[in-house]
Amino acid sequence: MKIPEHFHDLFEPELVQELANKASLVHIKAGDAFLQSGEVVKVMPILLSGVLRISRVENDGRELFLYYINPDESCAMTFTCCMERLPSEIRAVAEEDAEMLTVPMESMDEWLVKYPTWKNFVMKTIRNRFNELLRTIDLIAFQNLDQRLVAYLKDKSEAIDSSLINLSHERIATELATSRVVISRLLKKLERDGKVLLYRNQIKLLGEL
Repeated sequence: MKIPEHFHDLFEPELVQELANKASLVHIKAGDAFLQSGEVVKVMPILLSGVLRISRVENDGRELFLYYINPDESCAMTFTCCMERLPSEIRAVAEEDAEMLTVPMESMDEWLVKYPTWKNFVMKTIRNRFNELLRTIDLIAFQNLDQRLVAYLKDKSEAIDSSLINLSHERIATELATSRVVISRLLKKLERDGKVLLYRNQIKLLGEL
């Protein structure tokens, strides 16, 4: 398997060769899940293209958005579950068609000791995801729902690199753990304030929210 050229600057030549030999190339269609809550994690993904949405799902079906994974990134929660042979505590869904490398659990453990650049990649991923989780906690604990909604829309826009977002009010409500009626009211206020334009299952961000 051919490994993207920029990976040669990121990892040692020997590790690039091991990725080519041992990693698998996986394609996921928009809306499909790469990982469901409760599944045993057997591989670690490195996203090549597209965007993955990571969320926490409660037993009653309620979902809380955590963060996005962009190209050349991975998910810290799959690291920990993979290394400890634990079921996943998150759901990973493709926001758009995605392509990724999947690294077997055994190789991940071996490479942590064998390759300094792999260890750096893993530690950087954990640090970045931890900072994003802290940001999510801050939004929930210290900001009003209207502020959380604005942050959510900005994150989504940046993740897909577009000011036009394909989202229903119901889905936003699910991921922010609130009701559709409340989200619709807040979006209408943003529209009245000239911050967004609302269409059927689409939201257009106007300038700086």
